[in-house]
Amino acid sequence: MPINITMPALSPTMEEGNLAKWLVKEGDKVKSGDVIAEIETDKATMEVEAVDEGTIAKIVVPAGTEAVKVNALIAIIAEEGEDVAAAAAGAGSAPKAEATPSAKTAEAPKAAAPVADAAPAPSTPAPVADGKRVFSSPLARRLAKEAGLDLSAVTGTGPHGRVVKADVEKAAAGGAKAASSSASQAAAAPAAAKGPSDESTLKLFAEGSYELLPHDGMRKTIAARLTESTQTVPSYTVSMDCELDALMALRAEINKSAPVKKTEKGEVPAFKLSVNDFIIKAMALALRDVPMANASWTSTARVLHKHSDVGVAVSIPDGLITPIVRKAETKALSVISNEVKDMAKRARDKKLKPEEYQGGTTSVSNLGMFGVSSFTSIVNLPQASIVSIGAGVEKPVVRNGKIEVGTVMSATFAFDHRVIDGALGAELASAFKRYIENPMSMLV
Repeated sequence: MPINITMPALSPTMEEGNLAKWLVKEGDKVKSGDVIAEIETDKATMEVEAVDEGTIAKIVVPAGTEAVKVNALIAIIAEEGEDVAAAAAGAGSAPKAEATPSAKTAEAPKAAAPVADAAPAPSTPAPVADGKRVFSSPLARRLAKEAGLDLSAVTGTGPHGRVVKADVEKAAAGGAKAASSSASQAAAAPAAAKGPSDESTLKLFAEGSYELLPHDGMRKTIAARLTESTQTVPSYTVSMDCELDALMALRAEINKSAPVKKTEKGEVPAFKLSVNDFIIKAMALALRDVPMANASWTSTARVLHKHSDVGVAVSIPDGLITPIVRKAETKALSVISNEVKDMAKRARDKKLKPEEYQGGTTSVSNLGMFGVSSFTSIVNLPQASIVSIGAGVEKPVVRNGKIEVGTVMSATFAFDHRVIDGALGAELASAFKRYIENPMSMLV
C-alpha cells in the first residue's frame, strides 16, 4: 500500500517551509534513516529522513517550491513488492493504508521525519479518553491544550481529516472558552498592526526609484515576533555602567595561558575568550542568584526555570537568530566560548536545529563591536529579560576618592513587567554588574 510523505513540522510553531532540494528521484529505493530531502524553515535548513522502506513512486512537490504547508503531501513511497506505477497514479488521493484507524494508519503519514529528534512528526495522533485516536498537528494539539479544548470534539479540515491550527482556532472562537495562547496572539499580531497598504506606500516614491525585496520566511518571523512582543509585553528598561578593567586583565591572562591543540593548520589555542563570553556567564550567574527573575509568563502561572539558558543574538545575512547556551551557569567560560563560536558559524550556514534556538530564559545582544554606546532591545518571548551591551570606552571613574581613567561598558536591561517588577529587575542588573566588575567570581 502506498505511503504518504508529508511536509514535516520541524518545530512546534512551523506552519510552512520551502522544499529546497530532493536528494532522491522517482524510482530510487530508500530505507529507514536515508536522508531524502532538505527543508528550509525561516531560520534553518534541515535534512529529512525516510521512516519506511520502499521505492519513491511519485515526487508531488518539486524542489525549489516555497511556502509548502505542514502536512501537505510532497511525495509517495511504494512499499516493497507494490506496483510503483499504481502507487504513483494514486498521488493526491488517500492511500489505502490510511483508510481505517489502524496501527498502520498511525505510521503511514510518518514516512518522512526531521533528523532533529526534538521536532515531532506532524501526523502523530493524540490519544483521547475513549481509546480512539485523533490525528492532529503538534501545533494544533498545543493550542487545544492551552485553550482547554477536547480535540475529539474538533472537526479536522487538514489532509485525511487531520486537525490543524485553523480548526482549533475556529473551535476556540466559537466555543465558551476562547484560546489565549501566545501562538494565536502571534498569528493575530500582523493584522492588529496593519498600517498603510502596500499600494499607498509605494505611491509615495517615484516609479523606478526603488526595487522590491520580497520578505523571506525569516523576515516575516522576525516581524511577527517583534510585533507580538511590543503589543503584548509591558516592558521597562534599567541601565547600569560596568567597569571592565579587571575583566579585560583577567581575559588577557586566561587567553595567554590557554593550552594549544594540534589541527590541520598547526597548533592553535584550545579557546580564546571574548568579552561577550564573560557577559553570557555573568548574566547566567545573575539569574541563578536572582531565581525569581529567571521566569516566563503564561496566562495562568509564571514559569520558574531551573537553569539559565542564555540566547546570544547573532547577525546573519539579512536577519537575526539567537542560538542558546543551555545551562550556562554550570559551564566554564572556555566551554561557553567554543559553543558560541560553533553555533554562530552554523547559524550563518542555516544549520542550527530548532531546539538550539527556540526557548531560552534570557538573551544577550551586543553591539559594542560597532561602537554603539548604548541601546535597548525588544524582549524575545517567551523570555522575560534581555540585556543590551554597548562598547567599552575610556571614561573618568572615581576610585578611592581619586579620578582615574577606566574602561566603562553600558548595559541596558529590558524586562517584561508582568514577570519582573522594578526592584527585582534592579536586583538582577546589580548582580550582573558585580560579576562583570569582579570577574574572578565567575571562575569559582
